Amino acid sequence: MATLTYLEAIRSAMAEEMARDERVFVLGEDVGAYGGAFKATEGLLGRFGAERVIDTPISETAIIGAAVGAAYLGMRPIAEMQFIDFIACCFNIVTNFAAKSRYRWGAGVPMVVRGPCGGGVGGGPFHSGNPEAYFAHTAGLKIVEPATPHDAKGLLKAAIRDDDPVLFLEHKYLYRRLKEDLPEDDYIVPIGKAIVRREGSDASVVTFGAMVHVALEAATRLEEDGLDIEVLDLRTLAPLDRRAILESVARTSRALVLHEASRTGGIGGEIAACIAEEGFEYLDAPVTRLASLDTPVPYSPPLERAFMPDADKVVDAIRRLVRY
Repeated sequence: MATLTYLEAIRSAMAEEMARDERVFVLGEDVGAYGGAFKATEGLLGRFGAERVIDTPISETAIIGAAVGAAYLGMRPIAEMQFIDFIACCFNIVTNFAAKSRYRWGAGVPMVVRGPCGGGVGGGPFHSGNPEAYFAHTAGLKIVEPATPHDAKGLLKAAIRDDDPVLFLEHKYLYRRLKEDLPEDDYIVPIGKAIVRREGSDASVVTFGAMVHVALEAATRLEEDGLDIEVLDLRTLAPLDRRAILESVARTSRALVLHEASRTGGIGGEIAACIAEEGFEYLDAPVTRLASLDTPVPYSPPLERAFMPDADKVVDAIRRLVRY
C-alpha cells in the first residue's frame, strides 16, 4: 500500500496511465517545467519528455481544440484547466463538438478535461467555480468529481481509458488535506457508480466532492441527537447513479441533497426531481436542498463561509427534516 494525498493520487493516475499507454499525454498551461499551478503534473516532464507533457499558451480554447484534434488522430489527451472556471472559454468545443461527436458521425473523443474546482480557499469569484450543472445538460459528456484519494486515482484512470470525453473535477480544498492508503496494483473505479460512505436509517444526505466530508462531519455530530444519518457519495454526476439514490432514500425515507455550487439551476434540482418522480412513495418528508447562495463566490473568508454550506448548516437542515 502507498499513502497518497488526493493530489498525489491524481498525479499517480496520470503517470501510471502514461506508462501503460504511449497514446496518453498531458497538455495545459505550466504543466511541464513548473509542474502545474497546484503541482499535479510535477515530475511528469522529466519522466515522459516534452512531447508528452506539453506547455501551452494561455488559451483554454486552444488547449481543448488541440486535445480534440489529437483524440481524433488516435491519442488520449489529458487537458488541464489551470482553474476549472476557465473551461467557460471553451464551452462550445466541449459541448457542441466533443460531446456530440460520436452521435453525429460515430467518432469518439477519448479526452479528459481535468482541473481544480471549488471554494473554501479564498480564491474569489474567478477561481472557485463548480461548473458541473453547466455541463450535466450535455448528452455525451461524462462528469466525475471524486471525494477521496482512492476514488481520485481510480476514477481518473477510468476516465483516461474511456472512449468518450470526461470532465474530471478535482476539489482543490481536498488536494493536500486528505491522505489514504492506496493499492499499489492497478485498479479503476467505475464511472457511474455511487458509494455509501456511511450507512444510516433516519435520513440520507446525497452529495459529492468536498461536501462528502462536510456531510460526514455533520452525521457524526448528529449522533448526539440520536440520529443515524446515511451519506451517499455520488462520485459521478453524469451519468447519475439513480438506483443508488433511490435505494438510499428507500432505506431512510428522508433526503437532503447537498452541493457546493449555487442552488438555482444546480445539479441538486435534478437529483431532487429523480427522488420525487421515482421515489415519492418512499418519502416521509419533502426532499430538502442545501447549496451555496445565488451570488458569485466572495473573496472575503467570512463572506465565503457565509456563502457556502458547512457542517452547521447541514446539521440544522437535517434536524428540520427529521422533525417534519
